[in-house]
Amino acid sequence: MEYKNLLIEIKDSIATVTVNRPEVLNALNAETIMSLRRCFRDLKGDDSVRAIIVTGAGDKSFVAGADIKELSEQTPIGGADFSERGQAVFDLIESLRKPVVAAVNGFALGGGCELAMACHVRYAHEGARFGQPEVNLGIIPGYGGTQRLPRLVGKGRALELIMSGEMISAKRAYEIGLVNDVFDAWKKDDKGKEVLDAKGKKVFDRDAFLTWVREKLQPVLSKGPIAVGLAIEAVNRGLEMTLHEGQKAESNLFGLTCTTQDFREGTGAFVEKRPPKFTGK
Repeated sequence: MEYKNLLIEIKDSIATVTVNRPEVLNALNAETIMSLRRCFRDLKGDDSVRAIIVTGAGDKSFVAGADIKELSEQTPIGGADFSERGQAVFDLIESLRKPVVAAVNGFALGGGCELAMACHVRYAHEGARFGQPEVNLGIIPGYGGTQRLPRLVGKGRALELIMSGEMISAKRAYEIGLVNDVFDAWKKDDKGKEVLDAKGKKVFDRDAFLTWVREKLQPVLSKGPIAVGLAIEAVNRGLEMTLHEGQKAESNLFGLTCTTQDFREGTGAFVEKRPPKFTGK
């Protein structure tokens, strides 16, 4: 299907969702948010898709925040609705029982940082930048940033980023736990030398970066899809519970995995000393 402001490619069980508004650094307007909702609902029900990569078009930006023109026209009631619509879409992404990976290729600011945080894992290119600059506009993050950021990096670091509105590098994002890994290679010529543009800056190699992210997903794709999905659910639910409640939820989901054909295949393959062939049943 076609989605406004999104490009979708499905290859080898991985769907790559690209936010495609490079002329405005892939800023999220209402139309794009609704397209993301429809897209992820469709991918949720597509059995041919085992994992999803989210990235931005071009070589400058993952998603550089919300559409400021739309944002500037919000009223108090409209602003709350605006926030809740975005939160609902990002909640949908986070609750998906398929691994969703953010491939952060440039600026991930405001709503872009919040979109990345809604994904289960975040991989960044060395040139990426992260931040929650909403205070510079006299507002606060509205797509879950005040909630997901402290859960990922801790209260103090989250407040430091949110209150200052400053950007941090991909390296710093990795150091504080916001990013899982950083790709530090740039485009090279036939002799293996880094290519520079007219301004003497290193050139982003999009294909190499996305290939690296896809390779990161291969170990996950080799595992039982039901088990992977329920592991995601166990972690998500447990973060909202006490330890005792979370362990009870884990036990119930563990028992559910024991009813599957994948469970019998996985344990049987281990006993027989052969690779398992999971079917997602």
